[in-house]
Amino acid sequence: MSHRFAAVDLGASSGRVMLADLSDGLSLAEAHRFANGPVRVADRLHWDILGIYREILAGLRAAGPVSSVGVDSWAVDYGLLDESGGLIGNPVHYRDDRTRGVPERVAALVGAEALYDVSGLQVLPFNTLYQLLTDRLDGAATMVLIPDLIGYWLTGELGAEVTNASTTGLLDVRTRSWAWPLIERLGLPARLFPPLRQPGEPIGGLRRDVAGEIGWSAPVRAVGSHDTASAVAAVPASGPAFAYISCGTWSLAGVELTGPVLTPQSRAANFTNEAGIDGTVRYLRNVMGLWLLQECVRAWPGSDLGELLKAAAAERPFAAVVNPDEPVFLPPGDMPARIAAECRRRGQRPPASPAAYTRCVLESLALGHRRAVRQAMELSGRDVEVVHLVGGGSYNELLCRLTADACGLPVVAGPAEATTLGNVLVQARAAGLVSGLEEMRSLVASSQPLRRYEPSGDARLWDEAAARVF
Repeated sequence: MSHRFAAVDLGASSGRVMLADLSDGLSLAEAHRFANGPVRVADRLHWDILGIYREILAGLRAAGPVSSVGVDSWAVDYGLLDESGGLIGNPVHYRDDRTRGVPERVAALVGAEALYDVSGLQVLPFNTLYQLLTDRLDGAATMVLIPDLIGYWLTGELGAEVTNASTTGLLDVRTRSWAWPLIERLGLPARLFPPLRQPGEPIGGLRRDVAGEIGWSAPVRAVGSHDTASAVAAVPASGPAFAYISCGTWSLAGVELTGPVLTPQSRAANFTNEAGIDGTVRYLRNVMGLWLLQECVRAWPGSDLGELLKAAAAERPFAAVVNPDEPVFLPPGDMPARIAAECRRRGQRPPASPAAYTRCVLESLALGHRRAVRQAMELSGRDVEVVHLVGGGSYNELLCRLTADACGLPVVAGPAEATTLGNVLVQARAAGLVSGLEEMRSLVASSQPLRRYEPSGDARLWDEAAARVF
C-alpha cells in the first residue's frame, strides 16, 4: 500500500503541489510551485483559473503516482457553470470592488442580527453571498467554489466541501446545511448550490483525459478545502487551551470550539464561525495579514525582505502604528502611500524609510493579532495558554516575537506548511494511517520544526499602542 499523498494548495499569491510520504513518519517535498496573481480585464479583477489548472496538472505530473489527491484554496471565490458544465467567465477576485454597498443592502433586507444568527459569519465585503448578488445568474446552472471547481475538472463530479461552504454566508452554522430560507429570501436560485461534502469523503477518480495527461490515476478526496481549515487541523497543540494564527497574506486568528458563538457581542466584534474538521468551529476574525508588507515590498523594487526585517528590528518601537484592517488597505496598489495617509489621519508622522514602514506594518499586525486573540478568549470563554502561529508568517521571527509581546502569551511558531499537512493528514486518515485530530496534531508536533517565543518587554507600551489604533 502506498503512503504517498498529493496536496494541491492554492494561496492568494502562489500555488503549489506538495507530496507527502507517511511511510516512515511524515515528510514533505515540493513537486511544483507557481505564481498566482490577479488579472485586471477592463474594470474587473479576475483569477487566471485556467492558468492555475494548467499548473496543477504540471505539479501532479511531477509528483508521480500517489494514493489520493486533495485540493484546498482560499475561500469565498467561485466559478459559475452552465448547464453543460462549461465555465462562464473567469472567477472574479475577492479584492475587486464590485460588492461596494452590497453588505449594507443585504443587512437592510434581511437584518444584520438575523443574518448572523443563520450563518455566524463576519461581515466582509467579499463574502460569497455579496458577490453572487452582483453576478448575472440567468445562464448559470451551478456555483462552484474554487477548490471544488478544480475537483470537478479533475473528476467530473460536482459538490461543495463544507468547510469552504461555511465561508459563503449561505450555510446554516448550526445544521451545516445550505440555509435554504435565507437563499430564497435573497432571491438566489436554489439550483446554484451543489450537494455538500465532508472532509475525508471521496470525490471521484481522475478523469481519463486527466490521467492520460499526467501519466497516472488516483482518487481525489475532499479535505478541509478552505486552506485555514486544513491549517488549523495541523496546529501542533496538545490540548484545547490554545489560540491559533494562520498567518500568510491574511492572518486568521481565533480559537477552536465545539459549537458556534452567536451572541450580539460576537456579532458586534465581527467574529466568524466557520466549519472545521470533525465538527469543530473555527471561531476567528480575519486580520489583513502580511498583505500589507507584500504590497510595500512590491512598491520598493530591488528591496530584500531579509535585510528589511533586520533593519526593522533596530527601528524605534511604536513610532507609527495603524489599524491593519482599515478598508483602505484591502485593494492592491501603493501600500506605503496609503499607510502614510493613514498615519497622518491619526496625527502620526509617517515612516521615513522602508525599514520604518516594515516596523510599522509588523507592530500593527501584532496589535491586530492581540486584539483578535483577546476578544476570541473573552467572547468564547475559552482559556488560552499558548498561541500557535502557523503558515508562512511563522518564518518571520520579528513578527513572531512582536506577537508574543503584544499578546502577553508564548507563541509557538510553525509549521510553515500547516495547510499542506492538514490536507494530507485528512487523506491519510481516510486511508486508515492516522486516527483523529489528536493523533494528527501529535504527528505534526513530533515531525515538524517548531520555535517558541516567550513574551518580553513592557506590556504597558502595547496597551498604549493598542489605544492609539483601536
